[in-house]
Amino acid sequence: MLTDCMTRSELIAILAERFPKLPLRDTDFAVKTILDSMSRSLSEAQRIEIRGFGSFSLTRRPPRVGRNPKSGEQVMVPEKWVPHFKPGKELRERVDQSAARYPIIDADASEDDKGDGQ
Repeated sequence: MLTDCMTRSELIAILAERFPKLPLRDTDFAVKTILDSMSRSLSEAQRIEIRGFGSFSLTRRPPRVGRNPKSGEQVMVPEKWVPHFKPGKELRERVDQSAARYPIIDADASEDDKGDGQ
């Protein structure tokens, strides 16, 4: 079952191991620079496309009426822009091929199975 996620520190450690001539400090700086550049581009409404991996863009969520969970009172939720990731063809194929090796349990399905006592 796949339960872990890769953290930034783990990514840096993997890159440092893969490229032993690159000092850990430089690896950390490279990862930080890439992520900062991506964040800055998205905050400036620029689309990011990494061939074979995917693209990042912004999606508008329109204003809506929501409810305060504590009081039940209606509240106006303003519009907002959220990052959206669309995986590339190569990434989709790679994930699909590895799905058989790493079974992922659907949280909704496992909740349904708990209640029937079987």
